[in-house]
Amino acid sequence: MDDLIRVPCVMMRGGTSRGLFFLASDLPDDPARRDALLLAALGSGHAHQIDGVGGGHPATSKAAIIGPSMREGIDIDYLFAQVHVRERLVDTSPNCGNMLAAVGPFAISAGLVPVQDGITAVRMYNFNTRKVIESRVRTPGGRVRYEGDTAIDGVPGTGAPIHMAFLDAAGSKTAGLLPTGHPRETIDGLEVSCIDASVPMVIARAADLGKTGLEPPDALSEDRELMARLESLRIEAGRRMGIANAAALVIPKPALVSPAVHGGTLATRYFMPHQCHTALAITGAVGLATAAVTPGTVVAALAGPRELPTVVTLEHPAGRIEVRLERRPGIAEPIASVVRTARRLFEGSVLVSRSVIEPTP
Repeated sequence: MDDLIRVPCVMMRGGTSRGLFFLASDLPDDPARRDALLLAALGSGHAHQIDGVGGGHPATSKAAIIGPSMREGIDIDYLFAQVHVRERLVDTSPNCGNMLAAVGPFAISAGLVPVQDGITAVRMYNFNTRKVIESRVRTPGGRVRYEGDTAIDGVPGTGAPIHMAFLDAAGSKTAGLLPTGHPRETIDGLEVSCIDASVPMVIARAADLGKTGLEPPDALSEDRELMARLESLRIEAGRRMGIANAAALVIPKPALVSPAVHGGTLATRYFMPHQCHTALAITGAVGLATAAVTPGTVVAALAGPRELPTVVTLEHPAGRIEVRLERRPGIAEPIASVVRTARRLFEGSVLVSRSVIEPTP
C-alpha cells in the first residue's frame, strides 16, 4: 500500500447527520491539500461516492476537524466541512448543528477535554461562524455514554441526550440577526425574512409559492420550477445580506414555513440549498425558532406572539424538533438550546492515494 496514505479518523453520527471526524493535527495545514484529501476520502464527484466512504447524500457527506483551542474559556476549535457529493467541492462557509452533537463526545474521547464524572461540559469555538457553542455530554464514571432513552425524530432507536446551547448565534456570517436591517421584505414578488441566527437563511411562506409546506422532500426537490425560483431567491437574498458569491456557496439556506398540523408551532421545509432536507438541520432549527420570536418576521406572524423563555416546536418531514429560547445576562439575542444524540460508528484510518495530497515529483 505504498501509494496509499492512512489518515486516522472516526466515523460518527451526530443528530441526523453522519461524517468523518479528524484531529486537526492529522490533516494537512494547507486548505487546498486538506480539501483534496476530504474529497478523496468521501468519494466526491460520483452520485454514489462509490470510491469513498460518503453515503451519496448531503447529510452523510460531511467532515469535522477538531483541535485544542488557545482561546480563553474555550476547550476546542471546530471546523465543519460540507463535502459535495456530485461536485468536487468543499464548502466551509456554514456550520452543521447535527454534526456538532458528536463534536463534544469525540473531543472527550480524544483527550482534548478533561472528563468529569457525570456531565462534562465542552465549550467549542466554531471556525465557520466564529461563534461559541456549549455542549453538555453524559460521562458517568469518566466515560462517554451513548446509550440512553432520548429519541430524536429522523434517527432510529434512542441514545443519551446531548444538550447544546448556541451562546451567540446572531450574525454567523453577516452583520447581525437581521442583516438587511428589516424583519421582512419583498424579493421577486415574495414577502420573505432574511435572518442570520446560526446560519444565514431566507424564509418564505410555503403558500406564497403555491405549496402546502407539507409535501414530501423528494417532491419538492424534483420540482424544477420551485428549485429554480428558490435559487434565484437565495442569491438575491444573499446579495442583500452581504454574501456576494451566494451562487457558489450553500448559504443562505432557503426555508418554507406553514401552519403546524401536529400540535407544533410551525411546519417547515428546509433546503440545503439545492435539495430539500429529509428532516431539519439544527442550525436551520435555531434560525427558524429565533425568527419565530423576532417581531415582524414572516415566521413570527405565523407562530403568533411568544414571550421568553419559550419552546418553539418545528414540524419537519421526519417528525419534530424542539428549540428552547431564553435570555441570558450580557447577551442581546435569545439563547437557543436543543437536545440531540450521537454515536461513534467506526474508528481507524481512511485510505487515500498519496498523489492526492503530495505534489508529483
